[in-house]
Amino acid sequence: MSATEAGRTGPDPPVPARLLPGGLLELLGVAAVLLDSEGRIALWSPQAQKLFGWSSEEALGRYAAQLLVPEEYFALVLELFAAVMSGGESWAGVFPVRRKDGSTRLVEFRNMRLQDQDGAAYALGIAADEAVVRGLERDLALSSRLVAQSPIGLAVLDTQLRYILVNPALERINGLPARQHLGRTVREMLPFLDVGAIEAAMRQVLADGTPLLDRFTTGRTPADPDADHAWLVSYYRLEDPGGRALGVALSVVDVTEQHRADRQAAQARRRLAVIARASARIGTTLDLDRTAAELADTVVPDLADIAAVDILDAALAARTARLSPTGPAVFRALAVQAAYPTEARAAADPVGEITRYEADRLVTRCVATGRPVHLAQVRTADLPRIARDAESAAVLARAGVHSYLAVPLIARGEVLGALDLKRARNPLPFDADDLLLAEELAARAAVCIDNARWYQTQLEAATTLQRHLLPRTPPHLPGLAVAVRYEPAGTPGHAGGDWFDVIPLTAGTTALVVGDVMGHGLTAAATMGQLRTAARTLARLGLDPADILRHLDELTCDLEETIATCVCAVHDPGTGGCRIALAGHLPPVLDRPGRRPVLLDLPPGAPLGTGGLVPLTTTLLPLPAGDRLVLYTDGLVERRDQPLDRRLDALLDVLSGPRIGLQATCDHLLAALPTAGGNDDVALLIAEAAEPGEASDAADAAERP
Repeated sequence: MSATEAGRTGPDPPVPARLLPGGLLELLGVAAVLLDSEGRIALWSPQAQKLFGWSSEEALGRYAAQLLVPEEYFALVLELFAAVMSGGESWAGVFPVRRKDGSTRLVEFRNMRLQDQDGAAYALGIAADEAVVRGLERDLALSSRLVAQSPIGLAVLDTQLRYILVNPALERINGLPARQHLGRTVREMLPFLDVGAIEAAMRQVLADGTPLLDRFTTGRTPADPDADHAWLVSYYRLEDPGGRALGVALSVVDVTEQHRADRQAAQARRRLAVIARASARIGTTLDLDRTAAELADTVVPDLADIAAVDILDAALAARTARLSPTGPAVFRALAVQAAYPTEARAAADPVGEITRYEADRLVTRCVATGRPVHLAQVRTADLPRIARDAESAAVLARAGVHSYLAVPLIARGEVLGALDLKRARNPLPFDADDLLLAEELAARAAVCIDNARWYQTQLEAATTLQRHLLPRTPPHLPGLAVAVRYEPAGTPGHAGGDWFDVIPLTAGTTALVVGDVMGHGLTAAATMGQLRTAARTLARLGLDPADILRHLDELTCDLEETIATCVCAVHDPGTGGCRIALAGHLPPVLDRPGRRPVLLDLPPGAPLGTGGLVPLTTTLLPLPAGDRLVLYTDGLVERRDQPLDRRLDALLDVLSGPRIGLQATCDHLLAALPTAGGNDDVALLIAEAAEPGEASDAADAAERP
């Protein structure tokens, strides 16, 4: 190793030019011609042969003027040659030259005087085709203007990825003048961009020469350090005519406005999709808790990481909540949902819990003012006003809750509660678009929640009224044991129309009544109360069952648009018989020991309220000791997805099993014959005859709550 090689530092020297084909001089086809002091050709390059057509053998030793210059320019050429040789000044210009084939070509010359070590003078002529030179000049000028005036950011970087050219458009995009770019890398100039990906792309293009087009990237530059911008960047390898890599060219198109418009359109589509899902998912039932859970499920994770639905306790009790801006509020938690397993979910109020919050709480301010509370960035000092207590505030801090939004649930002008939203894993804060979406969802859900709470109130009122109107079974019935059940409908607004009654009469007889008022709710419950009271009065007059039903029919006709069905039976333990009549009601079941239960074949009659269209008939039925009579309403057997005959057969199948106590039989029937959705009341009465003259203890048959 030489001393020069040992002391050399820095990058490797370039490859010698003789090993690299192509280049600007080769593109120009520059020819070199050397003349002695007499004007004879002493040296003749291969490019000269290409340019002028004469081989070196033909040109060497001849006078250049005689070989190359047309006669009309001969004197001028000799004068210029003498000036170069005597004064040492160079000359450049365009001159017509005669080629070997006789044609004339304009050639751009640069002539200069040379001197060797012996003092001999020579004239060196460097020549190129004038058309090629002008074309290259035009190309360079055009390229320079295109680069300078292009609205697209353009840059050229060398093979070490250092800037060597930056146009004005890229200066504006980067917010830095070109002089600061030159000699520096992208990493040094724009550290806030994804420099690793940018440099990797440029190295890939340098390595394989395949352009990378329209690579999307976002970031911030000194031109606008407070806002994100978006660009489409393309990378190309620059090569000389021989294919040698000179560097990388890149073009940068600012697409920030299009990106923002696309993002806004995507957000709008997302909002519409969430609203569409909310319309389909929220309010599928009239159950208050389920409606609140549907709202929480809808907003997670599309809008929030953690969501809670809280309703004012006064609104839940169907009272108008009157809140003071400086007073507390009492909430009941209805639903909590999280997008992923997180301890922040446990920091919310447990579902069903009633909590009092003072006016400094953000959710209290939300319901007191009826306006959203929006904290784009949650500070540590804000957490105690969000969390239920100090421990929960610490949990929210550990979970990374950084943005908060509370939106009031308002229906028909009344604030019912609040939708509470938090973001932790989602890095974006709640913005104005999120607030609009939350308000839209809250408005839709509030109407469903309001409907659910009123239906629930109506259900509770109807159920309470009906239970109040239903009788208690007498503790002692002569010759008869009775078990009864009443099951209200499971759907709000569907309770109210079914009833049963056990009426002790004179001479030890007992009247058994089961009826069903068509319809549901408070109106049906009130009508049922009227019919039950009338039936008790009529039965105590000693009327025949058919006569009782005829009078009930007249009463029902006086009630507008009311229809009811009813079965009435009077048991006489003295005779061991039972007189029974139907008014459009389902047939009772007779269950005798050791036999398969059967449906009684009785005249069906017409429902109450039809004005006696069909005669009502009383049938005498022997009911010896041990026989059971099962009276029921249609809620026990009817299902929309099955024929009634099949359901009645199912009732008989259940009763055909091993005989058990009356109370157990009632429970078994209700469990074995569930109705679809529990959309109808069920009234059930089972009576078992005892020995004639024996008084049966019916205390065990009292109605269970």
